[in-house]
Amino acid sequence: MEVSDVEQLREQIEASQDEGSALVDLVIITGFSGAGKSTAMAAFEDEGYFCVDNLPSEMIRSLVELFMHAGSKVQQAAVVSDVRGGTYFDGLTAMLDDLRAAGVTHRVLFLDADEQTLLTRYKETRRRHPLAPEGSVTDGIALEREALMPLRGRADVVINTSGLTAAMLRRKLADELMPTRTAGRLAVTFQSFGFKYGPARDPDLLLDVRFLPNPHYEPELRPLTGDDPRIVAYINHDGELDAFYEKLHPLLDYLLPHYLAEGKAHLVVAIGCTGGRHRSVAIASHLASRYAPESEYLVRVVHRDVSRPA
Repeated sequence: MEVSDVEQLREQIEASQDEGSALVDLVIITGFSGAGKSTAMAAFEDEGYFCVDNLPSEMIRSLVELFMHAGSKVQQAAVVSDVRGGTYFDGLTAMLDDLRAAGVTHRVLFLDADEQTLLTRYKETRRRHPLAPEGSVTDGIALEREALMPLRGRADVVINTSGLTAAMLRRKLADELMPTRTAGRLAVTFQSFGFKYGPARDPDLLLDVRFLPNPHYEPELRPLTGDDPRIVAYINHDGELDAFYEKLHPLLDYLLPHYLAEGKAHLVVAIGCTGGRHRSVAIASHLASRYAPESEYLVRVVHRDVSRPA
């Protein structure tokens, strides 16, 4: 980047700040192939970052300029730039200098791992090393270590992923690079559906609530949905719904924190009744309202079949 380009970018940043549309956090992820860059990018993506993989260093400036335009809603971005970029990767160090000179708020995350860990991971995935596509992985790692040496010292955060599982790496990233987030966030979707229209798609937990009283057989209740208090009252007229919640709440109270601690990013709890209009809707809505206030969870409710004819 030429000096004039740095000045131009600085002016663009100042203008975008005046308009309230400045990029406030740019994370540049680099490091060894097999050290967990894909896992890191997925963690940032789950936190709402705009993510780009395998971005040549010369294109980082273009991406920043795009985000600085008036009307851009991107305030957090994470990009991976590594040796897969070939000769383009050589300019990353200079690009970091230019970003700093232009006043672009950014952080560099460097992912490291010992040689045996990298060799084991390559053996498991059976992939070729980008710097030794026709040679040995060991040779590729050696070449990569030489290429990455200048960048390791420039990193704001260095994480050695040797011995870390994907879940452990996610938690470490949350602790060290996502200080504004809550101590772990799990996106939980409560989905109602009707078995008569097919099973729920890929749920993590599935609850069959067809044992509860069915409002469908009451003509005056049939057109209503499970969000209507009259439907809830009918389902619970013998206290069966309350009894069900007495068992279900402790189960979910136990499971959700454990999924969170394990590093799970998204959990789908599917609740099914016959038509997906009454019982499952009432329960999905109830669960969503119960867990939405919890800061650890990003709660969403989806009623798959509620709009189908009664």
